Amino acid sequence: MRPLGFTGGVLDRADQLRTDPDGLAAARADPRARVLVLDGIDFAPGDGGGLQWEAAGLTEADRLMLLGTDVTGIPHFVAEPLPGARIDARSRTVMRLLPLLGREEAALYGAARSLVDWHARHRHCAQCGAPTAQFRGGWGRKCGGCGAEHFPRVDPVVIMLALCGDRALVARQPQFPPRFFSALAGFVEPGESLEEAVARELWEEAGIRAHSVSYAASQPWPFPSSLMIGCMAEVDDPALTLDTTELEAAMWVTRDEVAAALAGTPDAPFMAPPSLAIARFLLESWVN
Repeated sequence: MRPLGFTGGVLDRADQLRTDPDGLAAARADPRARVLVLDGIDFAPGDGGGLQWEAAGLTEADRLMLLGTDVTGIPHFVAEPLPGARIDARSRTVMRLLPLLGREEAALYGAARSLVDWHARHRHCAQCGAPTAQFRGGWGRKCGGCGAEHFPRVDPVVIMLALCGDRALVARQPQFPPRFFSALAGFVEPGESLEEAVARELWEEAGIRAHSVSYAASQPWPFPSSLMIGCMAEVDDPALTLDTTELEAAMWVTRDEVAAALAGTPDAPFMAPPSLAIARFLLESWVN
């Protein structure tokens, strides 16, 4: 299986440091420590196009959130956003910059982006409404009122390639670029399995009944903080009834048509998802 986007991080997340106040203070004061440079929540490319780092001493120590340590023991941090900081978790401007990153850098940035966004949205306690402050090296927030502890979470999302005989279903939302089609996706709801979520989403969005759901792969997706769970699902009846509040168009495509889209040929019936997206992996897996 080829590597998926935002996977392959090499930092040791150093969980033992998160709960060691003295060790964490020493890491923050380490003259070798580095802090990821961000532009809001997007990364600021360095001269070579990759991630840019600065000395930890340029940032207040209590704002430093531990991303992990490298093989030489150098701590890497990202700064907690200041109150009122510009945070647009759904920003897509970073998409044009992501090809500048290597696999390991993209994985590191994805984790940092999701962490920063979570802190920006959890400044108050969900239990009593009092202000919260970071603890555990940035991997949690504690309420100053009731003492409740809150921890970063990811949202599970099923993304599935529906298959009917020798055809696969691709669809597009109105905000997609022209000719861009992808696999269908949706959030897992409370009280359902992944298989049930796949079947429900395909029925709600495309009006098709799915069965024989199988797991393919998963991928973190930091927009803002999802875990994309890739699946395949069999469909017997190809008749579509689209939810036009969600989808603008959908179509069944053959392996040859998908292969043409993946190759980027001018006469392909649609434009395929980029290489960092698990939707492309699902299409590649089916074609191959």
